Amino acid sequence: MRRMEHAATFTAFIGQTLAAAGSIETVAGILASNAAVDSPPQIFEDATGRPVELDLRYGPAAAVAEYRTRVAGPSTRPGRGRPKLGVVAREVTLLPRHWEWLAGQPGGASATLRRLVEEARRADTGPDRIRLAREAAYRVMSALAGDLPGFEEASRALFAGDLEALEARAAGWPSDIRSFVLRLANGG
Repeated sequence: MRRMEHAATFTAFIGQTLAAAGSIETVAGILASNAAVDSPPQIFEDATGRPVELDLRYGPAAAVAEYRTRVAGPSTRPGRGRPKLGVVAREVTLLPRHWEWLAGQPGGASATLRRLVEEARRADTGPDRIRLAREAAYRVMSALAGDLPGFEEASRALFAGDLEALEARAAGWPSDIRSFVLRLANGG
């Protein structure tokens, strides 16, 4: 049985207020209905904390379509790989003994590498997951709270893994920002 991938979720702020959260379609729809707001929204991908740009001038459907095309990247162009599956051909450098082992695996080298990567992703509950959560929280903190009191101390607490200190340093921040940063720092 194939494991279901979690759909990407996004969170948008207008100023210091959480304006929308959910799928990219949901966020685009809500933001498009708030188009009269003076300050532009800041949108973040929840899993990574990376900023997302949506051009809402032509409506939410067009903004989502343009975003999906932009993030699809090279997998949409014709050529090697299996484009319908989103497979992208890239170079992998291995030692000869690794290639020998891969050659003997059922399904070939590519299928075996994909399986190994998926198994590693499922099993990743340790340091990598914690590091990625901290990086996502920091990206959002920098964008939304970089000028707020206690930012430097909160950053140090985040990377030290001291979530209680992070919460204490962020206590004076606007509640929407504080809640979102703490949720990301906790890995969710």
